[in-house]
Amino acid sequence: MTNTDESAFARRHPDDGTKFTDLIHLVRPGWRTTVFPVKDGVFPEQIDRFDGALITGSPASTRSGAGWTLRLFELIRDMATRRQPLVGICFGHQAIALALGGAVGDNPGGWAHGLLHVRMLTRPDWARDLPDVVRLYGSHSEQVIRAPEGATVLACSEGCPIAGLALGRHIYTTQHHPEMDREFITDLTGEMATELGPDVTARALASLSDPADTGAFAESIARFFEGDRAPQA
Repeated sequence: MTNTDESAFARRHPDDGTKFTDLIHLVRPGWRTTVFPVKDGVFPEQIDRFDGALITGSPASTRSGAGWTLRLFELIRDMATRRQPLVGICFGHQAIALALGGAVGDNPGGWAHGLLHVRMLTRPDWARDLPDVVRLYGSHSEQVIRAPEGATVLACSEGCPIAGLALGRHIYTTQHHPEMDREFITDLTGEMATELGPDVTARALASLSDPADTGAFAESIARFFEGDRAPQA
């Protein structure tokens, strides 16, 4: 868990550990999760005891140079070397790219926020059932601008040519937020209205009339962690 927001707004909503546990339980209710608030310096002592890991989103920047982010980069490189399954969401997507030799920069068009349309460019086997255009909630002002060597760009969205990555069968990322629900993104849009500006706020609120592909994306994450053990259709 990398989310550094401890505001009154954040306290009114479930934390990201709960959000992602709920997301996984949507499709694999029997799976067990353990949450490590790495943003507070709490890291797993033995990551190899776990079947895999997921790095959440955060308002923090991967380019901040904060001590906990540098330690997280070391963990990412260690997991990548051992080809241990790792999923990155938004901040996690950027952190994985940066740790493995890619680059992160500002969004040229400013904030991307609301229900966003993510076009699949290629599908690894775990994502075979995703639609051509996946609707996911998003909120980011930074993005990956160069993928790590050897990575495959899975998806793009408006103004974001690297909206998802895969590296072998052990890394899967998205710039967007499958864990968010409509109630949360609606409240977040209101909370951020001043920062987003009137145009982005209006477009974001208008976008929320359509449903997100939450279940389909959750299934792709579950199949990724299952690897070769995933049942075939």
